[in-house]
Amino acid sequence: MPSHDPTSGSRAHERVWLTADVARTSRAVDAPEAPRLEDELEPVALAPDALDRGATLEGVEIAGAELAGMRTGGLRLVGARLVDVDLSGGRLTGLRLGDVAVERGNLANLAAPELSLRRVAVVGARLTGAQWTRGTIADASFRDCRIDLATFAGTTFERVRFEDCLLAQADFREALLRSVRFERCDLTEADLTGVRIDRCELSGCTLDGLAGAERLRGAAMPWADVVGNAALLAAALGIRVLDDGPEPARAAP
Repeated sequence: MPSHDPTSGSRAHERVWLTADVARTSRAVDAPEAPRLEDELEPVALAPDALDRGATLEGVEIAGAELAGMRTGGLRLVGARLVDVDLSGGRLTGLRLGDVAVERGNLANLAAPELSLRRVAVVGARLTGAQWTRGTIADASFRDCRIDLATFAGTTFERVRFEDCLLAQADFREALLRSVRFERCDLTEADLTGVRIDRCELSGCTLDGLAGAERLRGAAMPWADVVGNAALLAAALGIRVLDDGPEPARAAP
């Protein structure tokens, strides 16, 4: 009777660390906390010039607002839901979101330097070209979002999940990723230069042309993904690939 290897067939689903030492099973990242929202929120209609600098909106639902190009600072949203809101091309310096749900909407090219997000869930939104730099994003989830060409340079991510998101050519330079998971995301030509990682997982992601791939040291991936991205990881480590040609003939003694 043939012997059975208890490890066979399971390695494709095993997470492994990408470190200088031998690969080892990783510790799972922490899941983000969900927004804490009241069952009933007050509907509010907004115009681009309706908010003063430092304004606070709490316990509201904003649906279908056309706020493209809005410019203000210190805006604070707490316990709120945004549905199909257009904030494209705006500039919201020091934006603060706490316990906020964003459903669909257009946040393309929204500049929000030094923002702070805590317990925020974003579903089906467009964030193409968004500029969320030097900020803090904690306990946040992004699902089915288009976030290509966005920049998060210098931003700290903690307990954040990206699921089924387009992140092609996204800029994470000098960002800190602490307990962050990317699942089935397209990171084609994204830039990880200078990124620092503390418990980060990638599963089923496209990494073609990824810049700064050496910064994945310390991340965890399923074994099948490690094998599928062997060329990228080898290049990041400076490993030369030898041709599989025949060995040179030895000279006769």
